[in-house]
Amino acid sequence: MYNSISDLCKQADERGTALWEIVLENEMLVSGKSESDIYKELKRRFEVMEASASRALDKPYDTVGNLIKGSANTQYKYTKEKGGICGEFMNEAMALALSCCEINASMGKICAAPTAGSCGILPSVLIAVRNRYLFEDKIVYQGMLTASGIGAVVMKNATVAGAEGGCQAECGVAAAMAAAAAVHMCGGTNTMVSNACGFALMNCMGLVCDPVAGLVQLPCALRNASQTVNALTSADIALSGAPCLIPADEVVEAMYKVGKALPSSLKETAEGGIAGTATGKQIAEEIFGA
Repeated sequence: MYNSISDLCKQADERGTALWEIVLENEMLVSGKSESDIYKELKRRFEVMEASASRALDKPYDTVGNLIKGSANTQYKYTKEKGGICGEFMNEAMALALSCCEINASMGKICAAPTAGSCGILPSVLIAVRNRYLFEDKIVYQGMLTASGIGAVVMKNATVAGAEGGCQAECGVAAAMAAAAAVHMCGGTNTMVSNACGFALMNCMGLVCDPVAGLVQLPCALRNASQTVNALTSADIALSGAPCLIPADEVVEAMYKVGKALPSSLKETAEGGIAGTATGKQIAEEIFGA
């Protein structure tokens, strides 16, 4: 068992293993499932991730209010035709994240990682990194296990709910999980994995949850795209060897305290932030009436 990111790293380092191996052993112990069964479940979930990350790239899907209909297709076409300021790799990763969000908003099947509102971040990072380096599926599954270990720690010590901690707790934690996965997949050390988590959460500290009309579309989808970028840049900073001067566990604690301090209007109630703007209110009225 492990209760913190530092505990997870310590156990792995003492045994000369990677974090995902500690997570796998713990999952086997808690669930009673065999290693083979767990890998089958990882495969099944990754297939759901791949499907949701690709379905809306070529075809727009209807959503309530159609606030994000076609966003993935628009981003994907721009990526393929122009490459974008950030290059094809980063822009395609954003398109994958937007696709997951569009499928979620259209009531399609997604993998909440860790929540439905942040469902595009981990899949887009896993797929983008896998495609870039042509990693085998087993490396992807190890990344998923690494990410799940980080997510489990945050769930134990803080929150991943926007209603409790704002979007920093949803998209921010998803970015931390994805950054951890990317670092492992690219050969980083356990310390680098931990550092990537800290960087990702620092980068979005205080991010509020303010869905327009109470729908998980705007600005949620945009934040899935931006936090995908956050995850990838945080992973790169960690892989460079840069230290995270505030330990990841302390960053998680700070995130939780900030979330508690946020007013209710900025925690999924659709009363403040973007949702509270004149246009945001107008959109809500057009969809649901006065």
